[in-house]
Amino acid sequence: MNSSQKITDKLFQVVKDEYGDKYPDHLIEQYKTYLEMADRISSRRQSANSFFVTLNTTIIALVSYVNFGDKRATEFYWLISIAGMTLSYMWYRLIRSYKDLNSAKFKVVHEIEAKLPISPYDAEWEAVEKGENPKLYLPFTHIEIYIPWVFFAVHSFVFLRCLPWSIMLESLYNK
Repeated sequence: MNSSQKITDKLFQVVKDEYGDKYPDHLIEQYKTYLEMADRISSRRQSANSFFVTLNTTIIALVSYVNFGDKRATEFYWLISIAGMTLSYMWYRLIRSYKDLNSAKFKVVHEIEAKLPISPYDAEWEAVEKGENPKLYLPFTHIEIYIPWVFFAVHSFVFLRCLPWSIMLESLYNK
């Protein structure tokens, strides 16, 4: 049994004849509700992105504001940069999770549309060649997924800059 058939079996557990006359009306209402829920997932995803951009930008601004040459002011930069790297990785995983959830939701939408008179989302997906032709459509996730890694790289640079390289190299040469 393929994935599409499994989704269909889960979605349509009661056939139209068993359900009764309200089946088409309830199908449309549930479809509308489901689309609204899919839209809310996208809104939460954007809110999460805004939160992580703000948090990372604040960390970088704070680190930039404090004098990098003052040893006392910078002795905890390594800890701040590890926190920034951790936040960036968590952000990346959250983006992946939202991507996977949205993909699943639209598989369900396509299966529901197969039972409706028109299938606008399925037709739209075909019109953009299922996201395989970047000249027609470049999915947002393909761009969005790199942003946490840019912040991760900045935090990594700060971390590497904080390491006591002269002491480490001196101890290596003295062995």
